[in-house]
Amino acid sequence: MDVKAFFFHLAYLFPPLIAGLFPDVGGGYFLPRLPGKLGYFLALTGFRLRGRDVHTAGIATHFVEADKMASLEKDLIELISPTKANVAGVLDSYHKECKLDQDKEFILGEHMDKINSLFSANSMEEIVQNLKKDGSPFALDQLKTIAKMSPTSLKITLRQLNEGASLNLQDVFTMEYRLSQACMRGHDFYEGVRAVLIDKDQSPKWKPAVLEEVTDEFLDSCFKSLGSDDLKL
Repeated sequence: MDVKAFFFHLAYLFPPLIAGLFPDVGGGYFLPRLPGKLGYFLALTGFRLRGRDVHTAGIATHFVEADKMASLEKDLIELISPTKANVAGVLDSYHKECKLDQDKEFILGEHMDKINSLFSANSMEEIVQNLKKDGSPFALDQLKTIAKMSPTSLKITLRQLNEGASLNLQDVFTMEYRLSQACMRGHDFYEGVRAVLIDKDQSPKWKPAVLEEVTDEFLDSCFKSLGSDDLKL
């Protein structure tokens, strides 16, 4: 399994920032393009969306019941002319037929005003201060969650999303490959895997241990071009 595939599977096991990683596989492209600051909240807290909420958030294009997937696959395979338009037609028809959780309210709907306000800062230190000043149960819960994450990964992720918001998908993949190599050179990725998957003590010892010690110079080095070793697409 290559590095990118390994990172992809880790993201399904636990929030990537608790493993000294970042939201890869295009996370730097689609997360900052979600409504308001939703993508920033998801990236920095590792909050998991499930079912129809993934579609409501704008991450998934369609929502289909699990027991209809085999039928959907069959209809797609049997298309005589699989153009973009008629593939979309099949997907749209299954999506419209799906009634599961149709009237369910978005799980984060009641918190979106706070998310947009609290996660709109330009630095992780400011976001943490916003959460502390707010003091609501929701804000304090996010503060506890963020406190468990790698400070390095938090700062890498915030910059990743800020830069990814104006990049095309190919350039985002190049950026994320550079970040993957930076994580492999560093300490927190290995420490996160140790704490969560190997020793399972859930007590990673991050280096640096606080946000203030993760410097802009270090972040610059993580995003720096790899020259001839950059990702080729």
